[in-house]
Amino acid sequence: MPWYVYILRCGDGTLYTGITDDVPRRLASHRAGRGAKYTRGRGPLELVWQEEVPDKSAALRREIAIKRLTRKEKEKLIGGTKKPPFERRCPSAYTGAEDCVLRSKTYEVNKDDSNLQK
Repeated sequence: MPWYVYILRCGDGTLYTGITDDVPRRLASHRAGRGAKYTRGRGPLELVWQEEVPDKSAALRREIAIKRLTRKEKEKLIGGTKKPPFERRCPSAYTGAEDCVLRSKTYEVNKDDSNLQK
């Protein structure tokens, strides 16, 4: 039975590497908050890379090898699917969504969604 090594891109732009024998089921568990602690609250999660290996032992070895790579090397492995991460800017006394601004290199989004600027 094959196993898979996979990389997820989290909503904050970080990368998470894991292993599974069923990628769609594992991705669903990550998205439901039942996956790794690291991915909880870091959505949306996007599967950006996966590799099939013959068994669990090979998957664990490959996962360790990937986790030792630098971010730049991981991006090269993924194949340049890099997207700009969203950056949350909130005042120190955060009181609600209206006080928070999400920014990326592509879009700036304020309280009013109709105010999208490129």
